[in-house]
Amino acid sequence: MKHFIIILIFIAANTFITIGQEHRDLLDPRIREILIQGLDGEQAKEHVIQITKFHRVQGSQGYRDAANYVLQQLRSYGFSEKDAYIESFKSDGKIIYQTWQSPSGWDVEDAELSIIKPTQEKLVSFKEIPMSLMTYSNPGDVTAEIVWVGTGTNDSNYVGKNVKEKFVLTTGYGGDVHRLAVLKYGAKAVVRYIDEKRAVENPDMIHYSGLWPRSEELEKTTFGFNISYKQGEQLKQLIESGEKAVLRGWVKGKGLHPSFMDVVVAHIRGKERPQDELIFSAHLDHPKECANDNASGSGAILDIARTLKHLLDSNKLPPPKRSFRFLWVPEWYGTMAYIDAHPELAGPAEGGKFLANINLDMVGENLELLHSKLYIIRTPNSVPSCLNDVVENMAAMVDRMNIRTPNGSQSQFNYRLVPFRGGSDHLMFLDRKIPSVMLSHSDYTHHTTYDTPDKVDPVELERCEMIATASLWYLANLSVPQGIDLLEYHRLKAYGRLGEIVRKVRVNTNSASIRALPMVWAESEQLGVVAMNLEVDAAKSILTFNDAFEIFNPVDLTYSHLGKRFEHIFILPRSLAEERGYAADYAPDLNEQPDNRIPVRLTRGPLDFRLPESKLKPKEAEWYQSKGFPLNENQRFELVNFIDGKRTVSECRNLFIAEYFSIPDSVVTRYFDDLVKVGVIKWK
Repeated sequence: MKHFIIILIFIAANTFITIGQEHRDLLDPRIREILIQGLDGEQAKEHVIQITKFHRVQGSQGYRDAANYVLQQLRSYGFSEKDAYIESFKSDGKIIYQTWQSPSGWDVEDAELSIIKPTQEKLVSFKEIPMSLMTYSNPGDVTAEIVWVGTGTNDSNYVGKNVKEKFVLTTGYGGDVHRLAVLKYGAKAVVRYIDEKRAVENPDMIHYSGLWPRSEELEKTTFGFNISYKQGEQLKQLIESGEKAVLRGWVKGKGLHPSFMDVVVAHIRGKERPQDELIFSAHLDHPKECANDNASGSGAILDIARTLKHLLDSNKLPPPKRSFRFLWVPEWYGTMAYIDAHPELAGPAEGGKFLANINLDMVGENLELLHSKLYIIRTPNSVPSCLNDVVENMAAMVDRMNIRTPNGSQSQFNYRLVPFRGGSDHLMFLDRKIPSVMLSHSDYTHHTTYDTPDKVDPVELERCEMIATASLWYLANLSVPQGIDLLEYHRLKAYGRLGEIVRKVRVNTNSASIRALPMVWAESEQLGVVAMNLEVDAAKSILTFNDAFEIFNPVDLTYSHLGKRFEHIFILPRSLAEERGYAADYAPDLNEQPDNRIPVRLTRGPLDFRLPESKLKPKEAEWYQSKGFPLNENQRFELVNFIDGKRTVSECRNLFIAEYFSIPDSVVTRYFDDLVKVGVIKWK
């Protein structure tokens, strides 16, 4: 009897643990098992190997071949011509999609760079290492002396140096150096290597760069080569020794020419609300080999498409309520062309029917080989969404699953949830107010000849596939009980986030000087208001996936629910200020120079990264490279993304400082004035 009781206790304990684990997972465990049995990291790895065989530069035949490979695979999985196809967009270096100039088409047959004096030595060959030729190089044949110009990206690098009719050796980015050395100072071509720590540690590694000519530069573009750190340092030492170094470089083929960018599109149609769509995306381009970046993301969503198609056709999964769209794109430029052609591509906040996106960009790294981790990049404050919590929950679920494949690593899953940052096509969707989360790795092989398929792990591919598939399947089919459960889970996570805001307010206030205290009070109040509104808006986003009354009612009560628990978030800044000896009825105005004008966007998609300075007079543009303009690309994006046709300039600025840091009113005012000047926003 005693042993029987012990057995019962053991069973009960294990049942409790199992129930507890399933309760933590948003996804139905039956669906989890069906998905993991269908997804196959080994097949995804095979796609990676095949895709890396193509030199996948935007507008090139190599990219188009890779796109056709993806389409052929989709056909073999049973996708019809209606449900899988290629959309092509003109790409000639001149046509503009919203604010983005298309890249030129580009194809070469061969290229080679050699030293011919004082020794004879072949340095690199395009056929052997395609990445050694700077993308968008034109054909030509040059024999000339080489001159060292350092980074080569500033006029000061050319003072006292005669580079006319010569090669230049540089460590700066190829296109930037070409613009100065060749187009301004008359050099013939560019030879470039990187002198970063990773290059010193891997001296034979070659780093990718391209010329990326602007439309007015197409006819003047020559060529450039990327070489290794070891080769670059040898050339530099030769030059600095006073020895005359002569190189010969030649490029054969079409070079720059009008072409097209291909976007591969696939659909799985929903049964109940087919007009509502959720998007899997990955960029297909990059030089050969570029396996993790981003053959891995492309191979992963190809395997996801295969899996869902098979599971649905075999009735192992019920038809989804909402639709899935898969996009394989030329990064940035092809996505922008696609957005330009599809004005309906918009999220719920813009009145659209595209409910969520997961962008997979570098998702196959072997964590043991590269000592790296997976980054799950959240949506920014400008696009609050429950998607963040769903993806976080699915990642935790995958962490407990101990996924393994026959040829995969034995690595432990290692992931981090991090605040918003850019760097890939999730920006394109976020600009259209489509909630988008990105899965991504990064390591020393990024954009180099060392990013090869042998460093891609089918286990990590399958983990990332599972996170993405489980997240979007769950949201596409959200039931009433699941919606209520998701709301409770969101509230649980919101408690922690709001608790961190309370801690931040306390630290900021207590560490502020007496002089700064009034403004810290004002900014802390703003931080609390913004944080509360973000949590409420994220809860409301659940209704875009299921707006049944049973969910609507508790969602509608979210503000009061959270307010009861965190009402001190609104009075804490004042009480802390009073403790420090500052007493006042109200915090000071957050804006020293309020700007109540309302900006309105005139374009779709993120602004070209060179705006507004590329269209301003040189003296006006200098400000954007000075210390007076503190915003990086991600922060610029977010500031513009707060523009909704209702908020004033000051309101956009105040939302920005709650997410990042305090900046003067005058910075935002001038930035927006310049965007008006170049025609991408207007005043309401």
